[in-house]
Amino acid sequence: MSVQSFTRGPASALLLLNFGRERGLSTARLLAGSGLSLAQLQNPDSLLAADQELQLASNLLQLLGHPPGLGYVIGARYRFSSYGLFGYGLISSATAADALGLALRFLPLTYAFAGIGYRLEVELGVLTFDPPQVADARVREFLLQRDMAVAAVLMQEIVGEDFSLAGFTRSGAAPREAVATQGILGLAPVYRANGHSLAFARHFLARALPQANPLTVAMCEQLCQQLLERRQAHLGMAALVLQHLDAGPADAPPDLPGMARLLHTSARTLKRRLQEEGSSYRQLLARQRSARALAMLGNPGLSLTQIAERLGFSDLSSFSQSFKRWFGVAPSHYRQGPPG
Repeated sequence: MSVQSFTRGPASALLLLNFGRERGLSTARLLAGSGLSLAQLQNPDSLLAADQELQLASNLLQLLGHPPGLGYVIGARYRFSSYGLFGYGLISSATAADALGLALRFLPLTYAFAGIGYRLEVELGVLTFDPPQVADARVREFLLQRDMAVAAVLMQEIVGEDFSLAGFTRSGAAPREAVATQGILGLAPVYRANGHSLAFARHFLARALPQANPLTVAMCEQLCQQLLERRQAHLGMAALVLQHLDAGPADAPPDLPGMARLLHTSARTLKRRLQEEGSSYRQLLARQRSARALAMLGNPGLSLTQIAERLGFSDLSSFSQSFKRWFGVAPSHYRQGPPG
C-alpha cells in the first residue's frame, strides 16, 4: 500500500514553501494548483493530501529550474521536531533499533513518498528505498533524494553526531552534472548498484538513547497509532496489516499474535476483522511476500538464491515451489518474461 493513500500534516509542505520563499519565489506561485493556502500550512492541525504536497514540490522544482541534487539539500533540513509527536517517540525510544522499528511501523507519518524497507546484514544495517510512484521522472528523483537524505539525518539526530554512513548506493548511471551536493552526510553515492540504499554499521543499532523514556515512547506509540487510524479511516484492517508488513523485514514477518500487538488489538479480534473483510492473515502474508518477490525479480543484480534468502526461504527450492503456487510458473521462467 502506498503512503500516498494517507493524509499528512503540514510541516513538510511548509518546509518546501519556506525554502522557495527564501529564494525569492512568491507564495502564490509555489502553491498554484495545490488548493493550499499559507494559513493552512501554518496550522499544525491541518491535514493535506499527498497530492497537494506533490504539487508544491513540482512547482518548486519548476520555478527553480530543476537544479540537480536539490532533494539532498532540502532533505538535510528535516529534523525530528518536524514530525511532532512521532518525532518525540523516536528520540524517547530505548535504542536506535527501537527508534528505527517505530519509524518503519508508522512510515506514513514521516512525509516520505518513497517505499522504505530494512534488512540486517552481518555487520551492517541497510535501509532500502523504492522510487515514489510519481509519473514525472524529475519530481520522482527529487523525492527519492529527499527521502534518503531525511532518513540519514534523522538517524544521525537520534543516534548521535558520530553516526555515519558506511554505504550509499543508487541504481542507474551517475548524472551528467557534477554536483557537489549529491552526497548524504558527506558520503557520495556509488552508482549502477542493485538498488537505492543507505548502509551503516550495525553496532549503532544497539546504542542506548540518552533521552529514552519507556512511558513517553509508549504514550507516543499509542497516540501515533490513533493518528494513523484517523488518517486512514477509509482503509480496512487488511490495509493496516499490509502497511505493517511492508514496513517490516521481508525475511522475518510477525506471526498473527505479533501483528495483533503491533496493531494494539487481540489476535482474536484481528482474525475476526480480517474474516469480515474476506481475508486472512495467511493470505495477506502470501500477498505481501509474492509482491516483494516480483519486485526483486525485476532487479537483474539479484540472483534467485539471493531473493530466496531475502524473503526468508530456507532454500531456492522452497522459494520456487511457493512462487509456482502464487503465479503458476517458476521464478526463472517469470524472469524471462511474465506470462501475458
